[in-house]
Amino acid sequence: MSHRTENEIAHEIVDAAFHIHKALGPALLETMYEVVFAHELEKRGLQVVRQQTVSIIFNGLHFDEGFRADLIVGDKVIVELKSVEQIIPVHKKQLLTYLRLADRRLGLLINFSSAVIKDGISRMVNGLQE
Repeated sequence: MSHRTENEIAHEIVDAAFHIHKALGPALLETMYEVVFAHELEKRGLQVVRQQTVSIIFNGLHFDEGFRADLIVGDKVIVELKSVEQIIPVHKKQLLTYLRLADRRLGLLINFSSAVIKDGISRMVNGLQE
């Protein structure tokens, strides 16, 4: 488990997003950004899990079907990567659902199709003190 805070991890994630977007541009598939992103974060000393199953607990039963977080960084921050023309409300709802189900407090939604990457980054909070 990482000793860095959610906000410290998020800072590294945002910085990595800037570098990747600058190097690769906005036109790749999400899976390509995911592979490169995981590599870049690991280079920075962060633990990264790709395509982590997010379980649903219903009536005391665990269900592992359906939800997969693109990246969980430092066992604290969920990152959902998109390469779409524009983020729509369901993308943010999806990340918030992942945060609640996985009991994590901070998530970043990153849309690499944005012309300016800072415009493509949304921060989602589930009970985290700012």
